Amino acid sequence: MAWIYLFLAGLFEVAWAISLKHSHGFSHFWPSVLTISLMMVSFLLLAHALKTLPVGTAYAVWTGIGIVGTTLLGMYLFGEPASVLRLVFIGLILAGIVGLKLLG
Repeated sequence: MAWIYLFLAGLFEVAWAISLKHSHGFSHFWPSVLTISLMMVSFLLLAHALKTLPVGTAYAVWTGIGIVGTTLLGMYLFGEPASVLRLVFIGLILAGIVGLKLLG
């Protein structure tokens, strides 16, 4: 169950990062409220996962999901660069996440 909490926490991290972009530095009220709410859910789910998972593993997986998801959505939603090297390094992060899951 802890891995499910951790995966969901990572997805909520991606969501709050994207909503943070839409908040324009917390200058737009509703996107700011959404961002803070998503942050709280992400941290709560991470906290539940940390009850049983090692902190280093959980934090690395949580941030890895956030990095990969936010980067890919940034490319798709905002037209951010999608160079071959950037995609290779995203693949390496994904490989690290899978490796930590297999070890943890």
